Amino acid sequence: MRSIFLLWRFLGRALALAPVLAAPLCLAGCPTVDLGDNPPDPGICQPDRGYFEDVIWPQFIAPSNPDDSCVDAPGCHRVNDGRSGFRVSVPTGGEPVDFDGNYDSVVFFLNCSDPSSSRLFTKPLAGVQDHAGGDLFGRGDASAQAFLQWFTP
Repeated sequence: MRSIFLLWRFLGRALALAPVLAAPLCLAGCPTVDLGDNPPDPGICQPDRGYFEDVIWPQFIAPSNPDDSCVDAPGCHRVNDGRSGFRVSVPTGGEPVDFDGNYDSVVFFLNCSDPSSSRLFTKPLAGVQDHAGGDLFGRGDASAQAFLQWFTP
């Protein structure tokens, strides 16, 4: 009986010391891993709002040529009857463009660290991704250049 009592006492002390003995092993365990640069915060990608209103909206999203427009036809990217996650408000009846809401919708589809891979750019770009609205411009077109210049400081 005494041997069981001694064994029980030994195990109790060993368990009490286990965290103290294990701490150095845990601290010396794994080396630090360099994960590289922190990715940009999605909220940081907000290129110039004035350029959006003056250039991106009229040349890239809602140009006067309906064949090149993201919002001219029903079923494209208008809030009221569009498809996909990209939707913008298009004025009807003379009210002004909702640039605040439209800008907020657009920046979700931007990649400021690599603008040419932004979904807003690659979906309508010829030969890159399938786009139900077809290819709206090529890499050298004025729309493409206007978009890429939006990110130039």
